[in-house]
Amino acid sequence: MKNILLPVSMVLALAAAGLAQKQPHAKSNEEVKALNDVFQATDVDAQIAAANAVLEKYADTEFKSTLLQMIAADYQRKNDYPKTIVYGDRALEADPQNYEAMLILGNEYAKITKENDLDRDEKLSKAEGYANKVLAIVPTAAKPNPRMTDPQWADAQKDLQSSAHEILGMAALTRKKTDLAVTEFKTSVDIAATPDPATYVRLAVAYNLAGKYDEAIATADKVATLPNAVAQVKSVAQAERVRAIQAKKKAAAATAPPAPATTPATAETPKQ
Repeated sequence: MKNILLPVSMVLALAAAGLAQKQPHAKSNEEVKALNDVFQATDVDAQIAAANAVLEKYADTEFKSTLLQMIAADYQRKNDYPKTIVYGDRALEADPQNYEAMLILGNEYAKITKENDLDRDEKLSKAEGYANKVLAIVPTAAKPNPRMTDPQWADAQKDLQSSAHEILGMAALTRKKTDLAVTEFKTSVDIAATPDPATYVRLAVAYNLAGKYDEAIATADKVATLPNAVAQVKSVAQAERVRAIQAKKKAAAATAPPAPATTPATAETPKQ
């Protein structure tokens, strides 16, 4: 899931300057400095430590939900599922309308849930619930930053909704609802201002599972043309393309009419 909003440090600068009445507001210069330490951290561990320091020292900070969301995102980058969930939940407790936290939680539940998990339906229902809440909130949400232009916010809204549809596609894939997965992944890439190459790969996987091999090949080929596709994603897309080609050949061989039977030549019986 890509980062789709402008840096929180821009919101902080506006709030500290008193330019945005509805934005979070730092209550002292010391809090501003502590928050800047969070936003200027150079790695996830440093950011987690700095954010927790703010939460401990300024328990009533108006940036509580944002900081908890950032920590959740950092743990998501570290592939620490339990802490991602804990901090994502805390971010939503602080602000039930925090749609970025919803996307983090929805993506995490959809990503880690396996077909044979005993609690599969419970976790997938949570993922789908968060995604659907985002789709309900974002279209009418106010700009998170007043200096954002209308076109910038429109693009951000598209990418937020795109991420929600990707979560729904991942959940559908785990439920083995391949046609629904195709629909959700295709919607995700179609509406995004900046489509995520990884979503194209998931779409190719869904097409393959649905037996739509030509579409899978075309989608995998698309990844190679995307300027924001990293080498690893391109490699996975290429592997999915090869899988589609092989599956297409196998399907064609299975439906090909049988070759006509040949009658063996009958040897002439010698006369007595």
